[in-house]
Amino acid sequence: MSMNLEQILDELLTLPAETEWVEFKEAKSGYSYEDLGKYFSALSNEANLKSKPCGWMVLGVTNRPPRKFVGSQYKPTRPSLDALKKSISEHTTNRLSFIEIHEVHREGKRILMFQIPPATRGTPTAWKGHYYGRDGESLGALNVYELDTIRAQIVPDWSAQVVSGAALTDLDPDAVAFARQQFANKFPAGAEDLKSWDESTFLNKAKVCIQGKVTNTALLLLGKEESSHLFSPAVAQLSWILKDDKGASRDYAHFGPPLILAVDQLMSKVRNLTVRHLPSGTLFPHEVTQYDQWVMREVLHNCIAHQDYALRGRISIVERPDSLLFTNVGTFIPGSVEDMIRSDAPPEVYRNKFLADAMVNLNMIDTIGSGIKLMFQLQQKRSFPMPDYDLEQPNQVSVTLTGRILDERYTSLLLKRLDIDLWDAIALDKVQKKKPLRNEEFQRLKEMGLIEGRRPRLFVAAEVAAVAGSESEWVKNRAFNRSYYKDLILAYLEKFGEAKRNILDNLVFDKLSDSMSTKEKSNYMRNLLQEMKKEKLIQAHGTTRWARWRKYSGK
Repeated sequence: MSMNLEQILDELLTLPAETEWVEFKEAKSGYSYEDLGKYFSALSNEANLKSKPCGWMVLGVTNRPPRKFVGSQYKPTRPSLDALKKSISEHTTNRLSFIEIHEVHREGKRILMFQIPPATRGTPTAWKGHYYGRDGESLGALNVYELDTIRAQIVPDWSAQVVSGAALTDLDPDAVAFARQQFANKFPAGAEDLKSWDESTFLNKAKVCIQGKVTNTALLLLGKEESSHLFSPAVAQLSWILKDDKGASRDYAHFGPPLILAVDQLMSKVRNLTVRHLPSGTLFPHEVTQYDQWVMREVLHNCIAHQDYALRGRISIVERPDSLLFTNVGTFIPGSVEDMIRSDAPPEVYRNKFLADAMVNLNMIDTIGSGIKLMFQLQQKRSFPMPDYDLEQPNQVSVTLTGRILDERYTSLLLKRLDIDLWDAIALDKVQKKKPLRNEEFQRLKEMGLIEGRRPRLFVAAEVAAVAGSESEWVKNRAFNRSYYKDLILAYLEKFGEAKRNILDNLVFDKLSDSMSTKEKSNYMRNLLQEMKKEKLIQAHGTTRWARWRKYSGK
């Protein structure tokens, strides 16, 4: 869509300073990435609340009227601005990013106009898990009233809608019988009561139907294949496609409702071969199937639960000789896979809440939020590559399961080292796949001696001593997660109010790995405190080594 940027800029310049969906910054030479992310969240939420088509952040202009053009050299090249779009999306709800970043020139000065989308209906926009808003000119946490106002914007749940003209006779008897069995497995305490329920009662109790009326969820999971036209134009189909190592299609099959039975039919098509490898130091081969059955089912069930059926797309599973690619249409609502693993809790918003609840009751998925995390844990236990999520394509989520060993050093490391936690395994998986590491991940793996080389050419360490000796020796050489140290510091400050740096050093140093030198521990502690400060968990009163650290209060 074309727009007259000159005219838009002129209109924005006339707005009062306290306009909450527009922000001006001079930013002559640069601007804070973190602050840009916070303003993205705030302006997105305010644009939603003010019913604006977008919010605007303008760099290179003074804030208060009469505004003057000063120019900005922030991200001076087009590629750097385009890269910023992707970078911002990695930390926002629904992976929202700028609609566009416009460059205009006024009075010989370069002006940047960041066009920000309004928060999605019913879902406030977060930056790194925190919701921001504006109170006049002030940037701060989105207040409770505004948060609730956005969340109260009801988005119809397609999966809960009653299907006009559909009856219980449109459901498949075999699928209903299988659903009863799965319901009994999920709720064994009520198995006796279940025997006395008629079909309508059972379907209501399982939250598949509503007061005996057939919903889209009922047709999707339990409906006869010939009844699928009843929820047209939505598409309910699983497609399996077999490709060779050159990408040519060799076979395919399509499966329609009832999807509760179609999952097994599709899974029987997948060639799940046994992989054998010989870890160094042993004469016995390690045998494991290419794909864990639970992991495969979890990915496929999640595709069904979170598909955006309004987009009329299919769920596809592409099988290649050494991988499975699962694809469904719709955005990844939690925004970040790592955030889901870290929170280990259900997302705040479901696209198909009614469908998700029904699938829980029928023993297909788990909404406690541990499904994705457990998938990664199982892959670590098998010493296999981690699932790869691709969230870059618009309205599409893809997950790849690798069915072969990519790097023997990675596999041997996970088999030998019992002190490697899930986050370390995920970081090592990035190394074997030649993906960039965050600074925190890089420092952690370096400290543990698990990687070699220099950025960007890193690789899993070839020679890593196996953990041996007494249990106490293992504990002394093991470092805990950063979250453990943060919790320790916060607990101390909660109890005693404040502490100098040397006190916090004494609190943490003896819990850091004995393999770290005193200098390395000191650097680690300095970085940890600065990280907690940026996260607004703690704040320093005073400067240099005499500063006293307290819990963040904003004062």
